[in-house]
Amino acid sequence: MTTTKPATRPANPRFSSGPCAKPPTWTPDALADAALGRSHRAAVGKDKLKSAIETTREVLGIPADYRIGIVPASDTGAVEMAMWSLLGERPVEVVAWESFGAGWVTDAVKQLRLDATVHEADYGEIVDMAALNYDDDVVFTWNGTTSGVRLPTGDVIPADRAGLTICDATSAAFAQDLPWDKLDVTTFSWQKVMGGEAAHGMLILSPRAVERLESYTPPWPLPKIFRMTKGGKLNEALFEGATINTPSMLAVEDYLFALGWAKSIGGLDALIHRANTNARAIWNFCASRDWIANLARDPATRSNTSVCLKFTDDRIADGAAFAKAVQKRLESEGVALDVGAYRDAPAGLRIWCGATVETSDIEALLPWLDWAYQAEIDALTAAA
Repeated sequence: MTTTKPATRPANPRFSSGPCAKPPTWTPDALADAALGRSHRAAVGKDKLKSAIETTREVLGIPADYRIGIVPASDTGAVEMAMWSLLGERPVEVVAWESFGAGWVTDAVKQLRLDATVHEADYGEIVDMAALNYDDDVVFTWNGTTSGVRLPTGDVIPADRAGLTICDATSAAFAQDLPWDKLDVTTFSWQKVMGGEAAHGMLILSPRAVERLESYTPPWPLPKIFRMTKGGKLNEALFEGATINTPSMLAVEDYLFALGWAKSIGGLDALIHRANTNARAIWNFCASRDWIANLARDPATRSNTSVCLKFTDDRIADGAAFAKAVQKRLESEGVALDVGAYRDAPAGLRIWCGATVETSDIEALLPWLDWAYQAEIDALTAAA
């Protein structure tokens, strides 16, 4: 292997796992029709918010009787809104195989102080979801953004469950096939697969989740931004575009553009195909090299969005320092921005492969991984 720099560079070096790359056809002109300086409660604002909700339903194939709401504080706000409003009616099981799942464990155990059953797996592994009791409420992530490990299917979730399934799907929605009949609460943010702006979350409720909201009142106080009922009934206005707090109409316009782009390329199937193709290019690269591997140990659970990689060369004594040096080389060359592993995850790289990333950019990046790795190995050898 040579340390000669590759001749080709990615046209777009943005491989951050959030906020993620914009859709390939995006320009600032996409925001020209934003309802700036207008109330989100004016007709123009309501129409755009309702369009964002209904186009989300169309692209994702969400059932007509599921409610979809735009909520504050990104995916985190949506998950916590669900947990604070729905949990406590019955036992709860919380699942974690990466950082954000661990955060939901903290919320359930230390903040809500529930007597929760916790199921955990190390980075690169996944919890045996078939072992859970689905007559309890279950809180889990579909795709581990910080570990690159995902559920391959929802087959183990029973249709006749008594509990609710609360699913953080932020790095799965629009890139993976989510089985809506198995999910009672689903959350995501615009900033992941659709490349939207941050701070807004999406909360999707099944009829079973609505029934729980209308029949159960949690024993703890609910902040205003978590309240979804009024007079014991679901506040339907929240799921028709009357957001709890003021949304950014600029961000709404940005999300509408991304949804329109998704429809123009063929909808959900095309989005999934793009993510699969991107991820497969990296998987094939790793398979042909003995110094780098997918952090996900089981190929069936490998994420097609947040692809997490680890260095496996025995000569690397300080994995964190080596990974940081490789990342710095890639960034200094302008070929890969923000590809370091998440701060709580094992040392390595994390390359976003969601649908807004072009496969040609992934393919152009891969020779640079060879170059950066070899350059750092040569530096280690010279210093020895």
